Amino acid sequence: LVANYVREDISVEFQSENGVLGMGPFPFEGEEDADVINAGKQTITTLPGASFFDSAFSFGMIRSQKVDLTILGAMEVAENGDIANWKIPGKMVKGMGGAMDLVASAENIIVAMMHVNKAGESKILKRCTLPLTGVGCVKKIVTELAVLEITPKGFKLLERAPGVSVEHIIASTEADLIIEGDIPEMNLN
Repeated sequence: LVANYVREDISVEFQSENGVLGMGPFPFEGEEDADVINAGKQTITTLPGASFFDSAFSFGMIRSQKVDLTILGAMEVAENGDIANWKIPGKMVKGMGGAMDLVASAENIIVAMMHVNKAGESKILKRCTLPLTGVGCVKKIVTELAVLEITPKGFKLLERAPGVSVEHIIASTEADLIIEGDIPEMNLN
């Protein structure tokens, strides 16, 4: 999804943990190739110079800290940067996937997630309640409501979605928020 929003004047190499380096945006309808997918089994495009390799090689790149930035989803994030994204107790899971490798190896970890769960409860917490994927590793969170930075003092509100009030973000967040001055709206252009 992130590859869809990179400006053309910025050079970024996207890797998918299933073994693609040079991943591009999602294909247009009718241009999909079922054999070219990301780790989430979504069809993707590739950029000129892209390469394909097995997942063992891909995780070798990840574990050797060749990945500068990881963007992944989460079920919960705590104010100290802990992340839970692989297991809900009592639910059947196929495995943890590569998230633990990603959060243990990348220097900069950004979580892209919904601000609240299906029951309307905050996923941005004082402490995670689910089994942890990584400890103290998340640097920033982007939700449909806000952009938050993890600081030694907790979550700092950096931006808010267009039309969303600071009060709504506070009400949707279990953890306390650091709010300094006027909080600008996200620029979605």
